[in-house]
This record gives sequence, structure tokens and C-alpha cells, in this order.
Amino acid sequence: MEFMKLIEKRRSANNFLQDVHITPEDLNLIFNDVKLAPSSFNLQHTEYIVVMDKYLKEKVREAAHSQYKIHSASAVILVTADRQAYEQTERLHQGMLHLGVLTEFELKEMIDENVQFYEERGDVFKKEDAIRNGSLSAMFFMLAAKNRGWDTCPMIGFDQEQIRALLNIPHTHEVVLMITIGKEKESSRRLRGYRKPIGEFVTYV
Repeated sequence: MEFMKLIEKRRSANNFLQDVHITPEDLNLIFNDVKLAPSSFNLQHTEYIVVMDKYLKEKVREAAHSQYKIHSASAVILVTADRQAYEQTERLHQGMLHLGVLTEFELKEMIDENVQFYEERGDVFKKEDAIRNGSLSAMFFMLAAKNRGWDTCPMIGFDQEQIRALLNIPHTHEVVLMITIGKEKESSRRLRGYRKPIGEFVTYV
């Protein structure tokens, strides 16, 4: 889809057409696009949990204050991000080492720098950076989904600890947000909300 059309068409869908089936193959096309999202030091902090099972989806709905859009959505996706992603530096760059793009010395230097960068800044920074990176990836996901004909809605109205327990999300990971995906029921679409003019949210100095 042409980019301007894409960003104009993307909406937060508050209701979906029921019984629209989405497959792992449909979703993998989107996730293949999402791989190109930026992340700090290319650490790729973000990990997705896709809930497709109807029974489990209703359990997720219970943890999200029974919001109907979860019931009508084709799938529900939890966006999580690893606070300890810097510990994966060596594994993530092994391919570049084998290709000769990096030397062993350069890789060791990269590992040491990433460890120092995160550990010096502490737990609060690790949490904030996980959320930053998860949010960047989630926005990429929603645009990629729309580009492939699917509608989405980002959600934060859920009990994090219930979701964490239900889906066995490790405590090293932040639960960044929830995304419902399906085909929007356009007859129940609301008007797009007011958008501030540029002068209200941009300052040039």
C-alpha cells in the first residue's frame, strides 16, 4: 500500500467481524516485515505471544476487563520485551562473525560495551528501554498488518499479572501492550478523534 494511504487507513479498530479466521501463515507475513523494525544496538528486545485458541482468548478477555473487541478479534497478540536483551549480543552476532563481517575482537568489544551500557544504567533504565523497543516494534506490527489487509487495536487496559501468569511470561520480560487483530466491523467505527495541529506538538529551536 502506498505509504500515505497506509497511515490514513490505519485505525484503532474497536470491534471486529466475528469468525474471521487468521492463520499462522497470515501472521508470519506480518512478522517477517516486523523483523526490520529498529531496536537499540540491534538487540531485538521484542517477543510476541499470539493467542489464537478461543478458550485461551476468552481467558485473556477476562484479564482485560471483559472487553468485547478481544472476543470478536481473530487473534490477540501480547507484545513483550526482554530487559536482559543485551545478554544476547554474542548469539545475535554469531552470523556476522562467521561471515567475517566482525572479528572476534570486535565482537568481544561489542559484548563488553553492551553489558557496561545497560548494567551501569540499572534496572529502571532496562525496563524503560524494553518498553521503548517493544513500542517501536508494535507500531511496525500495526502498520505491517494494515498493509496486508488486517486491522488492529493497541490496548493497555488489562491486568498485567493475570496475563503474565496465564501466558507464562518470564519476569525478565516487560508486558508492553496487547494488540487485537482481525477485520474491522466498519459499521461500528467511530469518527477519528481530534488531532492537534502541528503548532501544538512541535517546537523548533
